Order: sequence, then C-alpha cells, then structure tokens
Amino acid sequence: MAADALSRVFSALADPTRRDMVARLAVGDATVNELAAPYDVSLQAVSKHLKVLEDAGLVSRSRDAQRRPVHLEAQVFDLMTKWIERYRQQAEERYRRLDDVLAAMPDFAPTPPPKGSPS
Repeated sequence: MAADALSRVFSALADPTRRDMVARLAVGDATVNELAAPYDVSLQAVSKHLKVLEDAGLVSRSRDAQRRPVHLEAQVFDLMTKWIERYRQQAEERYRRLDDVLAAMPDFAPTPPPKGSPS
C-alpha cells in the first residue's frame, strides 16, 4: 500500500461517523439505508461518507438482486496493522534498551530532606 493510499485510509478513519460505519460493517454487510438508520443525516451524506471509505479501499459495494450491500474490505486493515506494527516494534526496542541502561545503573535512593526544613 503506497503512502498516499495509507494516508487516505487514516484520513477516512479520522471521522467518527465513518469509524462507526466501519465498526458496524465489521459485524456484517449493510445497505446504505441500513447504515443511515442511526444517524440524523441525509442518505446523500451517508453516501458521501461511503464514497470516502470506498476511495480509501475500506469498503466495496456489490449487487445482490435488488439489494446493494456495502462490504468491509478487511485486507486493508492487515496492511494498516503491518504499518503500525513496524513502529510498535521500534518503540518496544527503544524501551528495552532504556530498561537495560536503567538496570545497569547503580541503585540509589535520594535522601529525604530533614523534617521541618523547607523543600
């Protein structure tokens, strides 16, 4: 997945309504009307949200007789997970190195100030 495609995915998921739609589609395919039901917006607004998700490769639409279900494209999440995982591993390695440095330091306990003295 190219960097610009990855940017489109993260940009599409930046909107809470689209994230909610993705969460609902993770349970199963749905039509535009079904996706629009919980929102106080027009079908046109929902269609625009779906277009952003579709352009990012997160969803696809198909035809099933009279029904036009929207389907979540789960493989996009695999690509996102790989991208995130790379940085998570780098961060964990830095923390491991920091742990090693701290473990090698001599133990010391700062002495508390005497009672009654200003801090």
